[in-house]
Amino acid sequence: MSESLFNEFEPVSAKQWKQKIQYDLKGADYNDTLVWTSNEGVQVKPFYHSDGFKEFPPVSKTQASQFKICETIYVADVNKSNRNAISSVKGGVESIKFIIPSEDISLEQLLENIDLEAIKIYFEFQFLSAEFAKQLSVIPMDLDSYREGVRLNTDIIGNLAKTGNWFASLKNDFSKFEAIVKASKSFAVDVSLYQNAGANIVQQLAYALAHANEYFNHLENTISTENTSEICITFNVSVGSNYFFEIAKLRALRLLVDTLKKEYSLNYNVHIFATPSKRNKAIYDYNTNMLRTTTECMSAILGGADTICNFPYDAIFHKQNAFGSRIARNQLLILKHESYFDTVDNPADGSYYVESLTAQLAEKALALFKDIEGNGGFLKQLKDGTIQRKIKESAEKEQGQFNAGETVILGSNKHPNPEDRMEQNLELYPFVKQQKRKTLIEPIIEKRLTEKLEQERLKTE
Repeated sequence: MSESLFNEFEPVSAKQWKQKIQYDLKGADYNDTLVWTSNEGVQVKPFYHSDGFKEFPPVSKTQASQFKICETIYVADVNKSNRNAISSVKGGVESIKFIIPSEDISLEQLLENIDLEAIKIYFEFQFLSAEFAKQLSVIPMDLDSYREGVRLNTDIIGNLAKTGNWFASLKNDFSKFEAIVKASKSFAVDVSLYQNAGANIVQQLAYALAHANEYFNHLENTISTENTSEICITFNVSVGSNYFFEIAKLRALRLLVDTLKKEYSLNYNVHIFATPSKRNKAIYDYNTNMLRTTTECMSAILGGADTICNFPYDAIFHKQNAFGSRIARNQLLILKHESYFDTVDNPADGSYYVESLTAQLAEKALALFKDIEGNGGFLKQLKDGTIQRKIKESAEKEQGQFNAGETVILGSNKHPNPEDRMEQNLELYPFVKQQKRKTLIEPIIEKRLTEKLEQERLKTE
């Protein structure tokens, strides 16, 4: 019936739509009035049409309905962390990320009474030890379940970029990295650092690709393909508030990495672990952080993230607490079980706008990646300070837009509540910490947009 109704209407071309819009503008310039340019250099049009595609993009392999709800637990006390993990699982989470600060932690004790067949486990070690990683072999799981359910977020280049130093040295770190990958069949790339430091989306994608390529190059030359099973590479990505761009970012990331990995003989399984951005979070009117994290989690789901770990609304100024964690968890539970985000595998497919953004971001990122590789690769550009300089330039541009009110954060640079008081409510220091230390390279520093404004407000309370 619907098809016969549509057959009664003549198709309307993109040219006809544009002519109609220009007529309705009554002389105003189409490009100046309705087309805007993003920080990535992408021109966003007022409408998108099938005429803009020479051929339609293929159906993606995204499985948005299968995304896992995760909670992050810092392991200061093994027994307490184990109880918190079990409680979180009862509360609805489907995976746990443990941050392990030292080699004194007993992994067997930490995982006690957790159903490892049902719950995915991520480990982030704040140290580098192949011997400690081999403890995972004592986990009572069959080999296939282990490879599917337990992942190590080992990222020595990410540690270098964040701290300015290797754990020990380049040679030592890569030697241990190789041993850990052989043992765990997994490693990670921290893309969130670049986003939280102010890199634009094209930079994030290009740096993620170049970062991963350093590992691909090393593993290709050191790990034999004989009897080598699939290696999982987890991309830890922060998702910002530019809703459709962030959906396209995750789609472009998977597309780019899938293209790159075909150039290597080892078999890589790409896994996207998403968290909301810290960049736009604020300490004043902090309940609005929940609105931001909700839309950011929505972008992550629609973009095809495999696992999503929400950011508690008060995490930047409160210590981890049961209430903040429960609210963050419930946001994802509502999206998954009450908002029907678990019913469609590839919800963004076929959207002319999202498909166009995906293609443009991927194309621009690929060009930047090729430039990085042509100038010595990611590690060389980190050493030279090129990556840091480019991120700073992007961050300063975004900061200027926030200061001018072009980028809005409600409760901060727009509609602030003058009665809001935060000085007595800060359990954590929410600003960039100045710490003088000797480093091999300039570290990449994460910084929120509202920091300077908040510091000025705190002085006048």
